[in-house]
Amino acid sequence: MLDPSVPPEASALIRAGNRSLSVMDHIREAILNGSVSAGERINEVRVSKTLAVSRTPVRAALQALAGEGLLDYAPNRGFTVREFPLDAIVDAYEIRASLEGVAARFAAERGLSTEERAVIEQSLAAGDRLLARGTLESGDITIYRDINGDFHDALLLAARNRMLAEMIRICHHVPVSSSRNIVVFEYRDVRRRHDDHHRIFEAILAQEPHRAEMLMREHVSGVKASLVRSLTGHDASTNRVNRPVPAATE
Repeated sequence: MLDPSVPPEASALIRAGNRSLSVMDHIREAILNGSVSAGERINEVRVSKTLAVSRTPVRAALQALAGEGLLDYAPNRGFTVREFPLDAIVDAYEIRASLEGVAARFAAERGLSTEERAVIEQSLAAGDRLLARGTLESGDITIYRDINGDFHDALLLAARNRMLAEMIRICHHVPVSSSRNIVVFEYRDVRRRHDDHHRIFEAILAQEPHRAEMLMREHVSGVKASLVRSLTGHDASTNRVNRPVPAATE
């Protein structure tokens, strides 16, 4: 059980993963999945208490994450989650759409391992069960976050290209663009995205690389469009504004 004196932002670091994760993994995952919001200060003492580690590895993790661009540091204030303007988020989604499209094409060309196929099938089945009720509850976002992340992570593994994986990881350093950060959690949007997953998987199994690439590009671009509409009321292609966006709850 978490210490009741620990504030929500620190508790989120525990929820972000299990104890086998490194301190940096815990903090990074909490940022990428939106548990810790943009602009929020990360208290070194509270994090060390929550994760039951000394302040030394916490400080090293925060410094490393600042080097990755996920955190900002200011004297006398410490580390805060970096805020990104909407233009930067839109750019990250567009680059991610291209890169994940290539990953889907590679997966279709190279085939899925038994383990990769099992993870994807499990994520699709879990999504089917979640959506079978015809409605979504607030707590379902955590379930869908894992479903969505597992699908995208398995396809990236199936691409078997380290350079591609590193480039996509850089896109995820803009937190809202991460596949672990769920954008616009409404039933209609989630239904459409999950149906996309089924179609992408079918194209990969059918060894149709160019169709798989096209479907994945459209899938990620659709998430981008949903995010921009929810924040501005305009389409991403017609309204690119330079204002910071909080880490929204793909």
